[in-house]
Amino acid sequence: MGSDANSFDVEEWQRLAVEDPLEFERRRKAAIRAVIDQAPPEHQARLLQLQFRIDLERRRAKTALGATVRLQSMMWERFAALRAALLTLTGEVRSAKEPPRSAKVLPFPRQGPE
Repeated sequence: MGSDANSFDVEEWQRLAVEDPLEFERRRKAAIRAVIDQAPPEHQARLLQLQFRIDLERRRAKTALGATVRLQSMMWERFAALRAALLTLTGEVRSAKEPPRSAKVLPFPRQGPE
């Protein structure tokens, strides 16, 4: 990883994750802490709480993909709450009786050896 705080060497992080997971985790935690430390003091406690929740969700997942899905779900829940707050502020609140939106799930055939 470069000395510039804004540089991010993806290949170095990938190599580290494969070859030295303990060092990867140490550096990951240090990088996160550095970002939180640079935040305004009044936001640091909230950021630490959020990071604690993120770490908890990562530990609860059985796979990296599972962790990604959990974190994406957290993100969308927060987005929905922020959107609802914005709609409330702008007076565009939807009726609570409005039916939920739905989508048709498309099946994708499995591709096996040909």
